[in-house]
Amino acid sequence: DLDKAIAIASLPDVIVASFGDMVRVPGSHSSLQDAKAAGADVRIVYSTLDALTLAKENPDKSVIFLGIGFETTAPTIAASILQAEQDNIKNYYVLSLHKLCPPIIKALLDSGEVNLQGLICPGHVSAVIGSRPWEFIARDYGIPCVVSGFEPLDILQCIDMLAQQVADGEARVEIAYRRGVSPEGNQTAIDIMEKVFEPAPARWRGFGEVDGSGLKLRSEFARFDAELSFDFDPGPTVTPKGCLCGEVLRGIKSPQDCSLFRRVCTPTKSVGPCMVSAEGTCAAYYHYGEEDA
Repeated sequence: DLDKAIAIASLPDVIVASFGDMVRVPGSHSSLQDAKAAGADVRIVYSTLDALTLAKENPDKSVIFLGIGFETTAPTIAASILQAEQDNIKNYYVLSLHKLCPPIIKALLDSGEVNLQGLICPGHVSAVIGSRPWEFIARDYGIPCVVSGFEPLDILQCIDMLAQQVADGEARVEIAYRRGVSPEGNQTAIDIMEKVFEPAPARWRGFGEVDGSGLKLRSEFARFDAELSFDFDPGPTVTPKGCLCGEVLRGIKSPQDCSLFRRVCTPTKSVGPCMVSAEGTCAAYYHYGEEDA
């Protein structure tokens, strides 16, 4: 997916707008940061409104917003497309690389590679979609689930609730993060997202293509679709030799199992995406894990 963004950034008269955490993520051969250094016009924005403003201020350029993220960011990007349509902004496009969480969790559970006694469901995603989309995990796989917040006490409460379900021999979906999550979610955000996007196959590092795990623009919004509007070739996807990000993401390897970890792959010069963001598994192990664990 990132290779698409890097390829499209090299096109003439194009401005690529992206959230800052994506600029350093390595693709198969380079990153958006490298593309910018080579002359591509890559701008860091803090909201989709910034990207719309860029389009208005640069009518002779095509402004392409990188729609990367999960259900958390998709509604705001959908809203930007509706706003662009309303304001008749004709040089604004979205490269939709969104991913959906429940389908990839199902793919992980169906793989049989992991043996989970409980699952902490993400609070930021659940604030949008609610807790109900996770019910299949408890119902079909017998795995207890708790939707957690982000503070240390949230995590501790979540673990306590999971342990209680395991001890009681139960499997259901509970919400520890009640100040941010309801069973039905944010219906307004869901409606906007579903108006503009529809589920589509998507490729995941470590999984390959998973049906219905991505989002593409619906046909009535095709003129905003960067993939349909521009001719570009991202080239073949290449995984760096020795990188275990795919296995780490699937939970079958830990960062210390990777021969690159701490040696050639560090937060300042990452080889794989798990080391780039402070939220990445490898970055967390790098900063807080035991070196000889």
